[in-house]
Amino acid sequence: MAGEEINGDYPVEIHECLSTFESAVGAVGDMLNTTMSASRSELLQKLDPLEQAKVDLVSAYTLNSMFWVYLATQGVNPKEHPVKQELERIRVYMNKVKEITDKRKAAKLDRGAAARFNNDHMKYAVYRPKL
Repeated sequence: MAGEEINGDYPVEIHECLSTFESAVGAVGDMLNTTMSASRSELLQKLDPLEQAKVDLVSAYTLNSMFWVYLATQGVNPKEHPVKQELERIRVYMNKVKEITDKRKAAKLDRGAAARFNNDHMKYAVYRPKL
């Protein structure tokens, strides 16, 4: 469509939107080709298990989202299709991975440092009456 003449097959008002959509689909295709050019094992071998789970979940969510769009373009209501439940199932697992990631990032108590801090400050906090 980009660079093509506008024809009478669709309203002129949506030409720009269709051109943008075509460009976006092309970009998605390019990204998929790049991603699929490396084997899955090559891609995952450099990652820890949590990162591997993230890659798998994002891949599954992306493919199911693309199928959702495909169904919509074919006149099928994706909200009434099993793909909706699949997307919800993947979202549940994405939330579980996020919880694990958040727990890893949470501040951890360094017991040794806390004990030293308390011991150092307690000797100054003790009441000493003036004589």
